[in-house]
Amino acid sequence: MDSEMPDNYGGFGPSRQRSIYMDGLAGRLPRVPIVMDRLEAAAQAVLTPEAFDYVAGAAGGERTARHNVAEFDRWHLVPRMLRDVHERDTRVELFGSTFAAPLLFAPVGALEVVRPDGDLAVARASVATAVPMVASTLTTRSLEEIAAAMGTAPRWFQLYWGPDRDLNLSLVGRAEKAGFSALVVTLDTRIIGWRDRDLARGYLPFLGGIGLGNYFSDPVFRSRLARPPDEDLPAAVLRATQMIGDPTFGWDDVRFLTERTSLPVVVKGILHPQDAVQAMEAGANGLIVSNHGGRQVDGSVPALRALPKVMEEAGQRIPVLYDGGIRHGADIAKAIGLGARAVLFGRPYVWGLAVGGEDGVSAVAHNLIADFDLTLALCGLTRPSELTRDIVVPA
Repeated sequence: MDSEMPDNYGGFGPSRQRSIYMDGLAGRLPRVPIVMDRLEAAAQAVLTPEAFDYVAGAAGGERTARHNVAEFDRWHLVPRMLRDVHERDTRVELFGSTFAAPLLFAPVGALEVVRPDGDLAVARASVATAVPMVASTLTTRSLEEIAAAMGTAPRWFQLYWGPDRDLNLSLVGRAEKAGFSALVVTLDTRIIGWRDRDLARGYLPFLGGIGLGNYFSDPVFRSRLARPPDEDLPAAVLRATQMIGDPTFGWDDVRFLTERTSLPVVVKGILHPQDAVQAMEAGANGLIVSNHGGRQVDGSVPALRALPKVMEEAGQRIPVLYDGGIRHGADIAKAIGLGARAVLFGRPYVWGLAVGGEDGVSAVAHNLIADFDLTLALCGLTRPSELTRDIVVPA
C-alpha cells in the first residue's frame, strides 16, 4: 500500500515523480498504468465484459460521457512565470473540515462487480491517500462496515432518495451515527437512464443482490419484508430496487431532509442555474455540478460547461463542487479556476481498483494529486485559491 500522506500535500508532485523515475531506473515500472487510456484498457483486460460495460457505459450513445472529458479542451490555463512556488499548500476547507487536496472519491455503486472487496478497498485507500470517500447508498458492505474500515478519516454518505421516507431517514440517521460528516443527495437518478451497454447484456448488478447491503441491513427496510433477505433473497432484491429512486422526488423533499439532519446537505446533479437557486431555497448547504458521468441523459450539457453559470447564482453563497470527466491534474485546476471548491472523480479510481485493488485506487489518487500539485506550481501558484478566472481562459 502507498504510505499515508501528510495532511499537507504541498510539494508532493515532485517527490512522487522522482520516486517513479527512480523505480524506472531500477527496472521497476508502475504496476498501475499512469496513462489513462492504458489504465482503462488494463481494467478491461481483467474485468468480465458485463462489469466493464457497467462501469464504462453511459446513457444512449454515450455522447455526454465523451463530452464531459472533451469539454476541458475548451479552456486553457495561463501559467505565470518566475514566482516563488517552492512551498505549496493544496489543502481546502469544506464544511468545517480541512482536506489535504481538493479531491474526493465520487460515489460509485456496486463496486463488488469490479473486486470482491471493492467497497472496503476504496475505504482503505481513502485513509491511505487522505482523499475523502463519498460512500454510495448502493454498496454491498453496509455503511457501518465502511465507517469501521476508515476509523476517524473523513467520509461523506451519498443518498438515493426513495419513496419510503422512513427508510430514507433511517439511512441518514445511520450515517450520522457512523461518523459520516456530510450528506450528498443525488437528484438526477429518480429513474435510471437508458444505458445501451447494460441493456444489450441484460445486466443490472442490483438484481443479483450486489450493492444492496445498506438496504438489507436496515431495520426499517427489513420491517417491510415478509421474510429477511437471507431467507428470501429475490423478494428482498425486488423490494430494494423499488427503493432506489422516486419519480415524485421534489424540492419539498429536499427541504424535509435538510430540516431533519444535523449533517450538511450537498445536492448532486445541478446543471441549470435556476436549480441551484431552488436547492439553496430548499436549505442545501452545498452543490455538486454533475451530469452523473453521462449515465442519465444522452446529450446533456457537459458538466464543466454548466459550472460557470451555476457559480454566478450560487458561488458566493455556498460551496460548489464539480464532478465529471476529471482525468488529469490540469482538469482539477481548470474546474477550480472556474469556481469549484473541490472535485470528485469516479471511473479512473474504479479502473485502479480493477487492476490493483486497494493499492490500485491509492496509486491513481496519488498520481492525480501529484499531477495537480505540479500543475499548480508550473502555473506559478501555491494554493488552490489562487486558481482564478484570469488563470483559466476560453480556448
